[in-house]
Parts: sequence; C-alpha cells; structure tokens
Amino acid sequence: MRYCVRCCYPANTKPDIIFDEHGVCSGCRLIESRPTINWDERRRGLDALLKEYRSRAKAAGAIYDCIIPVSGGKDSHYQCHVIKEIFGLNPLTVTYNHSFNTKLGMRNLTNLVRQFEVDNLRFTTNPGSARKLSRYMLKKVGDITWHYHAGIMTFPIQVAVKYRIPLLVWGEEGFSELTGMFNQDDMVEFTKKKRQEHSMRGFEPEDLLRDAASGLTKADLAPFFYPADEEIEAVGVRGIYLSNYLSWNAKKQTEMLIGEYGFETAQQRERTFNLYDKLDDIHANGVHDYLKYLKFGYGRATDDASTEIRHGRMTREEGAAMVAKHDHVRPSDLDIFLKFVGMTEQEFEGCIEHLRDPRIWKKEAGKWVPSDSIANQVHDAGVEQARVAQFTEGRGFRRSKPSTYPRDDHLPEDREYIIL
Repeated sequence: MRYCVRCCYPANTKPDIIFDEHGVCSGCRLIESRPTINWDERRRGLDALLKEYRSRAKAAGAIYDCIIPVSGGKDSHYQCHVIKEIFGLNPLTVTYNHSFNTKLGMRNLTNLVRQFEVDNLRFTTNPGSARKLSRYMLKKVGDITWHYHAGIMTFPIQVAVKYRIPLLVWGEEGFSELTGMFNQDDMVEFTKKKRQEHSMRGFEPEDLLRDAASGLTKADLAPFFYPADEEIEAVGVRGIYLSNYLSWNAKKQTEMLIGEYGFETAQQRERTFNLYDKLDDIHANGVHDYLKYLKFGYGRATDDASTEIRHGRMTREEGAAMVAKHDHVRPSDLDIFLKFVGMTEQEFEGCIEHLRDPRIWKKEAGKWVPSDSIANQVHDAGVEQARVAQFTEGRGFRRSKPSTYPRDDHLPEDREYIIL
C-alpha cells in the first residue's frame, strides 16, 4: 500500500485521495495552502452574507435569522459561538436524534442550548426504526450510521422549508479538510447532490422503500425525504460552511469552548487518542469506525493523526505510532450494538466480507490480516523533504479546567480534562 509521505493516509482513503509527484496527498496540500488565503476578506464576505440573509428571513416573516444543524459537539458549539456571539444573529438550532446517544453527548447538547440560549428543534427516530435501518444498511453498504447522516443532512432542510428560513450554517466542510476533495477557493456549499453522494452512500429513502427486503416503511424514513426542488426554490434555501470563511482549527477552537462555555471532552478513547471529537453517539468512534478499518485497513486514529501532523503538532513517526496503537482495536461498544440489533459477531463481519479492500486485506489460515500499515512505512523515501514545521505550542497534552460542568457528579472539581 502507498502512504502519503507527510501524513498517515493510505492510497485507498475514502473519499478518494490524490498523491502528487512528491508523494504528498491532496489533503495535506489543502492545509498547506491555508496561510495564502486572505481570511480577513473572507470574514467580511461572511458578514455581508449573513446580513443579507437576515434581511431575507425577516422579509419572509421568519422568527429566526438562520438554521444551525447541531449534534451538541465541538463544531456545534463553535457554530453557535460564531453566529450568535460574534455576528449577533438569532439562530434556530436543529438536531436529528439517531437514538444511539452517549450521556456525555446529551450533556453537551443541553450545555449548548443553555450557554447560548438558543431554541432547539429535535427529531428523534424511535429505536425500532433505528434498529431496522442499522441492520439493513450494514448489509447493504457496510454502514450502521446511514440514518445519522441522512437525518442531520435532511431534517434541517425540511425545517428550513417549513419555517421559511433560507440560510443554513454548517461548520466544517469535512471532505476538503480530510482528503482535499475540493480546493479552498472552490467555496463549496451544501447541495442535495453532495449530501446524496457522500453522506448517504448514493441512496435516497425512496430507494430503500423500493427494496421489499428492507422491511422499511415511510414512517421509518420520514426525516430523510428531501424537499422538492420547487419548495427549495420558493424559500431560496442555501447552505454554507463556516470553514470556507474562517481559518478552521478544531483543536484551538475546542480549547476555547472548554474554557468559555464548559464544553466537555472524553476521559479516554479506545480507537483514537483524540478526546474531543465525535462524542455524541455511542457508535461513531467505535463500531462505525471499526467498520472502516475492517473494510479499508485504517480508522479514526489515522484521521486524527493526519490532522495533527498537518498542523505541525505531531511528527509522522508519532502519528504512525498512534495508528499502530489504536486503529486495529475492537471496540467494546460492538457488544452493545450486536445485542441491540440481535446479531452475532460472525454475522456482523460476514456483512462486510465482500467490502474488504483486497489492496490491504488478505486471508491467512482462514483469517483476514492486513498486508501493510503506515507503521511499516515510517522511513519511506521523501518523508524528510515533505515534513512541515513543528510547533511547540499546542503539541502533546494540554491541561485545562472547564469553567462549568453540566453535572457535578460527572467529574470531581479538582480533576483536569486532558485533550490533544
């Protein structure tokens, strides 16, 4: 397997990643281009855009200036901070509840509503529908969280149409950030096509209904039906990403959120060293990410290490060590999921047998084993030439006490959070 000589991403990274003639991946090149952007000019552009859409919402008789889709995580908090505290808009926050919540995630969502004093509209999928959807999409595309993405990428659009709120403000444009799918100058916006191709694996709820074997009904799929083009055009719905307008640094932003708004991080993780990302659902860093590893041979630690390397907070060697430590780990929440859907581990792995990438997986004595790892490639040619400057500030562990805790019994007052 070929690996980027700067970060830890393999050639089979999804969405597709591109290596240049120096062996550096498109995601690394995108982050490298950031300092050349006039962020002051982009911030002024954001200010003008928000003022325009605030006027449009008012003219349409809307109570709210915009919609912020939120889960309660770090990006959700930062979106609210930017839109309400910096630019002074009155947003409606909209949440899709996938039914696989963590206690930490629920506390953070409650914290968001309290700290920013924002209204929140929340759609909750019932456990029976979540169970059917997870089982079906696991067998169909090897994804137990299809309904997570379908819900948060669709229900807020339904709300925008219903309440005639034309602007939706998303946080990070993730595919650019990870793999450099788009250039920073592309100013990519949210569209139905982008949502379908990347978040929904190419499937619309109508496709699931046409498959009699799915056992799904319109009621199961209610929050996933995208409004008609005529409805979208009548309201003028538009979705923007803040990372196109503001220099995005998730770690720095999270440290601010902990200190100013009491955002909670995890105490420990099984499949990554990152303690502040993907905290709201029980399976995102566990089963869902483990499936990525079983299919493509890399997981969340690869994502997180590559981000740290690109920002000069970790060397490639340190990143490779984190990948070797975490990416292969079987998550303990797999047992919770298997019990929930009524499936054995053998059945679970059988669902994705046909999805194993032969470029990285091979069978030996009846067992799947990876044929390569970034840990084997730490001395690749070109690594030294591709290194980014290392920064002492922000490297390693940073200790800080949140100013408030939603629950006193969650963490002793003299205990510190540790985030990377």
